[in-house]
Amino acid sequence: MRKLLSAAVVLITVGLAGCGYNDIQRGDEQVKAAWSEVLNQYQRRNDLIPNLVNTVKGFAAQEQQVLIQVTEARSRVGSIQATPELLNDEAAFRRFQQAQAGMTSALSRLLLVAENYPQLKSDANFRDLQAQLEGTENRITVARNRYIKAVQEYNVLVRQFPVNLTAMLFGYQLKPSFSVEDEKAISKPPTVDFGKAGAPAKQ
Repeated sequence: MRKLLSAAVVLITVGLAGCGYNDIQRGDEQVKAAWSEVLNQYQRRNDLIPNLVNTVKGFAAQEQQVLIQVTEARSRVGSIQATPELLNDEAAFRRFQQAQAGMTSALSRLLLVAENYPQLKSDANFRDLQAQLEGTENRITVARNRYIKAVQEYNVLVRQFPVNLTAMLFGYQLKPSFSVEDEKAISKPPTVDFGKAGAPAKQ
């Protein structure tokens, strides 16, 4: 009886491997890992925002509308629970993506405010925060591209026969990704080049 049971386990294991079960597991883990890095970089940006807002407020307190927009955008981002389950919910993924795009847009407007305040542009703290933000936006772009590639490879895998049968059997579905349209809208980081000695250089 034990021999029959062991043989059955071996046959099932070989069968699952032959049908791509292990490949699905591997691809799923790669997507999750890539997504975690996207979240890490977005969180890095999120952590910079309070200091950036407070620094701008110190020199341009009258820019209330822009400051409020950034604060509200940050709040919207924080209200979305970016759990691993979000990767299986296309609507929730789109809401997350839209919130982050809104944050990017609000930050761009905040940085443009500096053009009207020479003292703010030359403030060392502001310049440091701006450099950190630009670096973080670049990291976000890299992490997002890695996620897109991982999702593309996973989605191709679970569509292939006979792997698609295994995917259906175990409930593995296609993963949502960043769309081309949204990538064009949010892939450019908000940048302001202050040039040397605080002199602005137009892009």
